[in-house]
Amino acid sequence: MNKSILLLKNLLLSTSQSNIYRHSTDPKKKSRVVGNAVGMLILYLMLMAYCVANCIGYGKMGIIDIVPILCALTVSILAFFFTFLKSNGYLFAFKEYDMLMALPFSVPTVAACRFLYMYVKSLPWYLSVSLAMLIGYGVYAKAAIAVYPLWILLSLFLPLIPMLLASFLGFLIAKIGSGFKKKNLVQTVLTFILILAAFGSRFVIESVMRNGKVEEVLKQASEMAEETARYFPPALWFANAVTKFALSDILLLVGISIFLFGVVFAIVGANYRKINSALKSHEASKDFRLTSQKKNSVVNAIAFKEFKRMTGSTVYLTNVGMGEILAALFGICVLIFGFDRIVSTVTSNAPMDPAILRPAIPFIVYFFLGMMSTCACSPSLEGKNYWIVQSLPVEKKTLYQGKMLYNMYLTVPFMFFSTICVCISAQVSLIDTILYLVLGFCLLAFSTAWGCVCGMRHMRLDWENEVEVIKQGTAVMIYMFPNMFVCMGLVVGSVFLGMAVDHTLLALCFILIVAILALLSYRRVMILAQKNAGL
Repeated sequence: MNKSILLLKNLLLSTSQSNIYRHSTDPKKKSRVVGNAVGMLILYLMLMAYCVANCIGYGKMGIIDIVPILCALTVSILAFFFTFLKSNGYLFAFKEYDMLMALPFSVPTVAACRFLYMYVKSLPWYLSVSLAMLIGYGVYAKAAIAVYPLWILLSLFLPLIPMLLASFLGFLIAKIGSGFKKKNLVQTVLTFILILAAFGSRFVIESVMRNGKVEEVLKQASEMAEETARYFPPALWFANAVTKFALSDILLLVGISIFLFGVVFAIVGANYRKINSALKSHEASKDFRLTSQKKNSVVNAIAFKEFKRMTGSTVYLTNVGMGEILAALFGICVLIFGFDRIVSTVTSNAPMDPAILRPAIPFIVYFFLGMMSTCACSPSLEGKNYWIVQSLPVEKKTLYQGKMLYNMYLTVPFMFFSTICVCISAQVSLIDTILYLVLGFCLLAFSTAWGCVCGMRHMRLDWENEVEVIKQGTAVMIYMFPNMFVCMGLVVGSVFLGMAVDHTLLALCFILIVAILALLSYRRVMILAQKNAGL
């Protein structure tokens, strides 16, 4: 354990943003570090405000006693999904694998260090939730002073069990995938299956709510604790520890977390070299044939390079491709079950005419496809190979045009499919359907260009793991969160405007506005590309 902590300390120092700020002489790097810190602080404060607001609601409803269990469940769910989506990039086939394995440390020590590194990087998210709920619980429950330090201490152990379970699941997927020729594809398919299964569990929860079980659970906190203990005992241990000061539950939470840590990385360590070697190797084709080469444009060649980069990374493909998969599934579900039925299910059978939601169709589809833009992270993914890109006999504007073209190639077909399915089910007129397709295209053009602006303005090339760029990069955060909230606002706004304005006229107005924004963003990309050309 001491060796793992020693290795972790050096790994954190080598990737520390504070070290860059203290020792760098480049003012741009320093300003970027400050901007990253301010941006992340704002996100943490937003998350804490949301959690505190929930606790205020529970307090006014007189059910503040369920907050410790809800805190444990929320942190555990976040820890499980964050780790599951990151485990492939942090534990397996990472860039510094050869360097770490050459150090005089055992294989389980290296694997455990990578897990602890992932734990430390994600810990601020979990503590934001836990500390916010502690504040809300302490105010309304008038908690004893001893609750505060105990809650904070156990919050450090609370994410460990779900993180270890997710890491072991990621290990199994990596082990299964490493035995196939198309390793990344197999891992990605297995990951998608598990993520979609998690989304499907929503319907199970909804059925429980309709049976009235949740109402009974909210009335009596003890019944909720017993119900939760059947599925996830650590939540019960945490709640009993901070409310009843149960020593046995404290020892169970801490002891089992440490025990599982040892067991998981003993198993992972035994297969670690084999899995990483298989994932980092490439099998040559046995039926290769020399044929005539096809001439292609430079922009299309760059787009194809982006395609190969995405399909070569499970983390990249999972995060970027999830929106496309959800958009396609949404279109299929609406076509099968009917637009009216989907609307009544989402609105809990509220008395409303589903036709008023027709103007929002392009924005609903865009909500899935605009969640992530490849252009927001692809400039940073060049990483330490950026000098190769700089030395290519290609204009910088052509390079970024290729990156933007690939994002359009990826998203536009899914937009057409999903929009047409929803329009058919909602019985939208032919003219409005065409306008919604045009509006969807303009939205994707805007998200592509705006994502490229974010990716170029907040480019980070000194990353050690692609997860830091794809999931935690400043460019991705700045692109994703405002885009997501604005999209939700447009869904609501289009519905209200559709009640007073003709749907065709409204679609034309939105097309004009979004097209102008897309052109302005594209122009900004070209200006930034010209500036980068002089570097």
